[in-house]
Amino acid sequence: MPALPARRQAVPAVGILFLAAVLLVCGPAAAASYGDRVHEKVLPNGLKLILLEDHKAPVAVFQIWYRVGSRNESLGHTGLSHLMEHMMFKGTPTVGPEAYSSIIQRNGGQTNAFTAEDATTYFATLASDRLGVVIGLESDRMANLILSEDQFVPERNVVEEERRLRTDNNPVAALFEQLNATAYVAHPYEFPIIGWMSDIAQATVQDLARHYRTYYIPNNAFIVAVGDFQSEELTKEIEKAFGAIPPGDPPPAVRSIEPTQNGERRVDLQREAQLPFVVLAYHVPNLHSRDAAALEVLSEVLSGGKSARVYHQLVYAQRLARQAGASYDYTSVDAGLFTLYAQPLPGKSAGDVERALEAEIEKLATTPPGSEELQKAKNGLEASFIFAQDSLFYQGMLLGQYEVAGDWHLIDDYVPSVRAVTAEDLLRVARFYLDPQSRTVATLVPLPSAGGRPTTEEVPPEAVGR
Repeated sequence: MPALPARRQAVPAVGILFLAAVLLVCGPAAAASYGDRVHEKVLPNGLKLILLEDHKAPVAVFQIWYRVGSRNESLGHTGLSHLMEHMMFKGTPTVGPEAYSSIIQRNGGQTNAFTAEDATTYFATLASDRLGVVIGLESDRMANLILSEDQFVPERNVVEEERRLRTDNNPVAALFEQLNATAYVAHPYEFPIIGWMSDIAQATVQDLARHYRTYYIPNNAFIVAVGDFQSEELTKEIEKAFGAIPPGDPPPAVRSIEPTQNGERRVDLQREAQLPFVVLAYHVPNLHSRDAAALEVLSEVLSGGKSARVYHQLVYAQRLARQAGASYDYTSVDAGLFTLYAQPLPGKSAGDVERALEAEIEKLATTPPGSEELQKAKNGLEASFIFAQDSLFYQGMLLGQYEVAGDWHLIDDYVPSVRAVTAEDLLRVARFYLDPQSRTVATLVPLPSAGGRPTTEEVPPEAVGR
C-alpha cells in the first residue's frame, strides 16, 4: 500500500515571469480555481461527490475516502483502520475474495488503497468509459462486505508480517513511531497507523465488524473523481449505485486535544543499525491557522531541495550528514508536527547533527531570510503546485486531503497565502513554534548487528511528516 504522495520538491529560484510561463504551458485548467471547476453534490444519505472534469485524455481517477484512520482509534484497538483496509478486498456475496483487483485489471485499470492518520482511501485509475465498473464494486463493498474468521486470521498474520518488515526491522521507521508516541500524550496521533503489534495480534473479526458498521457508511465518506467524464451523467450513475445505502449513526467525534508541551522531551531508541538518526519535532497548527502558510514556506526554506538550508549546510558545507531535511503536514485534521531530521556520516555523532539542526533554527529565529531566498522558496512551492496539476491522481489527492482537513475549497487559498508570506512572518513563526521548551527529540542509538553485518536504513516516505 503506497504512502501519501511525497513532499513537493523545490525548483530552482525563478521569477514571476517564469511562473506566468508555467501557467501558459499548463493551460487554463491550472490557472482556473478549483471552486470554478469542481461539481459538488451531497446525496440524501450523506455521501458527498466531488467531481472534477479533465478532458485531456480518456482516463479517469476514482477515489472513495472514508473519514477514519489511526486518529479514530484507542489504546488496545490500534491498527483497526489499516486491518479494515486489507479486509475490504476479501469479497461480498457477488464478488469473490481478492476478485476486486483482478476485475479492475481485466478492465485495463490499476487500483490500490492506503490508510493514514485521518482517512482511509481506495482508488482506481482506468479508462473513463469503465468508471461504472469501479462504482459498482465500491458501492457493493460499502454495503455488503463479508467479514469471516476464515478470511480474517490469515490477513491479520499478513499485517503482523508487514509491521515486522516496515517498522520493527527498519530502525528509522521505528524511531519515528517512538517520536510520535512521545510527542503526543493525549491525542491519538500518538498511535502508529499500522497499530501496535500486541493490538494487531489480539484484534478479532468482531472488532472489525464494529469498525465497519461505525465508519464505512455513506455519511462518513466522500467520492472524488477526476478525469474525462460529464459531471451530471457521472452524478446520476453514482447516485444510482450508492443512493439506496442507508446512512448510519454519526461516528463518535475525536474529542482529544493535545495539551501545551511545557518542557523538552527526549526518547532514545536502541536498535541494530549502522548509523544514528536524529529527529526534532515541534507542535504546530494546520491549514486553518493564519500561521500555516508561513510554516509551509519555512519548511521550504529549510528543506526545499539540496540547495535549501538544512541539506546544504549539514550535507555539503559542514559534511556532517548523509541526509537531512524538514517536513510540515499542512493538511492534518488536528494540529501536527513540524520536524527536522538528519543522519550523520560515519565518524560523526548524533550530537553533532543535533547541534547543527539547532543552529539552523536559531538562525531563522534571529535573522529573517533574504528576499532572494524567500522568493525562491515561495516560487518553488507555487511552481510545484502548478506543475502537479497535470496528474489526475494528484488533483484527486489534493481534493481529498483538503476535504478531510475541512473543506476542498481551501485549495484555492494555497497559492495566494504562500505569496503573502513575508520574511517577518518566518521570523515570527520560527520564534514562536520552534521553541526548545516545546520540542521532542528522538535519537536512534545504533547497536552492533547480531549477525556481524551492519544494517542500512533510509527515511521511509510515510515516516516524514507527523
